[in-house]
Amino acid sequence: MSRQVDDTQLVEALRAGDRQAYEELVERYTPALLRVASLFTPTRAVAEEVVQDTWVGVLRGIEGFEGRSSLKTWLFRILTNTAKTRGARERRTLPFSALAGVEVDAAEPVVDADRFDPQGGDWSQPPRQWPEERLLAAETRDVIRAAIDGLPPAQRVVVSLRDVEGWSSEEVRDALGLTEINQRVLLHRGRAKVRTALEAYLA
Repeated sequence: MSRQVDDTQLVEALRAGDRQAYEELVERYTPALLRVASLFTPTRAVAEEVVQDTWVGVLRGIEGFEGRSSLKTWLFRILTNTAKTRGARERRTLPFSALAGVEVDAAEPVVDADRFDPQGGDWSQPPRQWPEERLLAAETRDVIRAAIDGLPPAQRVVVSLRDVEGWSSEEVRDALGLTEINQRVLLHRGRAKVRTALEAYLA
């Protein structure tokens, strides 16, 4: 059964008040929702509240779901809108859209200029290739997680959704309200910083 057919049947069941369908949706997405909410909020407790509010929003809004996006995208858009509002209030910081704009416009090189040949622009210190067993080691994964956690907020969210949750660029753009260029720049900069931390650890 395709995901689209599966989603269509699930939406119809939810609209009909099918409790089992709702429980299936909760079981399928709550772990990922909690991980994403944690990217926007200061504590796990707040993230859990955001997820609860998201499920309330799903029940209230399912009648208005038009299917122009996937059920997953719609669900996470509710979550990110709720989380961004709550996270900004808790931290008293700029909203995500402003943070993303700052990070995209910041005058910072993606890769250290010293790694390129000033004459020809080619790599003078090209990225290294590491044995797969080292990349899969638990300590290496901890380094990667710590590097992602240390990224600026917008980069952390985009890298986490693309590389940890496995979202497509379209899903990230739709859920976060980003342009394709902004999403691509944030992802590229975030990945470069994670790679730099990984190189330092594995050197």
